[in-house]
Amino acid sequence: MKYGTRTGNAAKARTQCVIVGVYENGQLSPSARVLDKASKGYLRKILKRDDISGKTNQTLLLHDVPNVGATRVLLVGLGNEKSMDSAKYADIARTVIGKIKATSTRTNLCCLLEVDVPGRSIDWKTQKIVESFEAGLYSFTKMKGKPPVNTDSIESVDLLLDDRSELETVQSAIAVGSALTAGISSAKTLGNLPGNICTPTYLADQAKQLAKDYSSITTKVIEEKEIEKLGMGAFMSVTRGSVQPGKLIVITHKGGKAKEAPHVLVGKGITFDTGGISLKPGAAMHEMIWDMCGAASVFGTMVAIAEQGLAMNVVGVIAAAENMPSGDASRPGDIVKTMSGQTVEILNTDAEGRLVLCDALTYIDQFNPKTVIDVATLTGACVIALGSHASAMYANDDGVAADLTKAGEDSLDRVWRMPLWEDYQAQINSAFADMANIGGREAGSITAACFLARFTKKYRWAHLDVAGSAFKGSGPSKGSTGRPVSLLFEYLNNLAA
Repeated sequence: MKYGTRTGNAAKARTQCVIVGVYENGQLSPSARVLDKASKGYLRKILKRDDISGKTNQTLLLHDVPNVGATRVLLVGLGNEKSMDSAKYADIARTVIGKIKATSTRTNLCCLLEVDVPGRSIDWKTQKIVESFEAGLYSFTKMKGKPPVNTDSIESVDLLLDDRSELETVQSAIAVGSALTAGISSAKTLGNLPGNICTPTYLADQAKQLAKDYSSITTKVIEEKEIEKLGMGAFMSVTRGSVQPGKLIVITHKGGKAKEAPHVLVGKGITFDTGGISLKPGAAMHEMIWDMCGAASVFGTMVAIAEQGLAMNVVGVIAAAENMPSGDASRPGDIVKTMSGQTVEILNTDAEGRLVLCDALTYIDQFNPKTVIDVATLTGACVIALGSHASAMYANDDGVAADLTKAGEDSLDRVWRMPLWEDYQAQINSAFADMANIGGREAGSITAACFLARFTKKYRWAHLDVAGSAFKGSGPSKGSTGRPVSLLFEYLNNLAA
């Protein structure tokens, strides 16, 4: 869909639908007042009938409003003017795209930039409209036997500006929002592909295609022979049970100075997780197609920053493997040696994500990174602790934690910092090896982060456990959420600025 800008009188705009706001107290937004004046009080007459009270997300579609150029006027409830906030604004935008999608209006004029959101600039509002609209238009139909008929006829949305001096700012924000949504959509699609399609090899091929699509991107794929040669015994302990070869995928975006140290993103890419010999229960095992959503979010973020042309060096590393039970699979009780030289006693083969990540986190030390963020659907314990609203964040650096927290608040892709205290480290000590890969029932998400912390002491690092936020396993909205691409994109852009 195309996004553009317009200035001038909303009543004179020739479009199929103009979207204006109504507050709970009956107050009209500025553009709604313009339409009401042109129509000689028609909108206020409608409000007096109580067909719409202005409560947040209420909508009312009007046809052929007198003296208004648009064939339809969509009134959308803004709630109490004093209680408007960032989350409500984004929610209203999602409501609007759902309504205009249902009415199949080809051309639309959106007058929501004039809504005051405390602490938010016009470029933030623009980006949030684009992000919310594109999320509303996304659907995963790639695996349908017969492609569904495309009933979405929306061609364009123009954003109305009060001031022509803001034109360049809004156009730039549209471009940034479009880059972000391209990344989110690619992450969703990768995440939603089934395990028989989205294998480690498929992920590697997609990463190679990125290098063809964007001049700022180069891709290196490290195969199992080299992985083994590098001493990644933990990684190999996971992948060796599958006929699908594991891959360590390195995607480099060169947007900064040649010798400038990069920021590094590391994603868990378990393309299907049976649990291995420690087999998962069968009832919800199909949800494990989403166990590579950490990798998908890293991939999507690399798409977004390449699309944007971010002036920063960023390296995205995907640890891709399949965790399967077989005669060659790791057994509970096995002890393996990691690339760092530390040894791990594998007490549960279903705690495999940390095993591929620990070797990847050792590998990336060669880049002398400014910061490192790893992303993983790592623990069910995280889902119990935080549900689906916030991603769990662990960090060995207060500055990195603060930057991610701010990025989460700005993007509405929020995180909650969890403790990484030394007290918890004792739970993963092993009598036979340097550490065990699980620490018991208590504090499962924390002990998983403590495990990774033993491999990240040389740089500023944060771990995001997105097991609850990266996908929805059931219901009408089942599928990958694309999180935390928005968070990572905001984080990198804030650092670049």
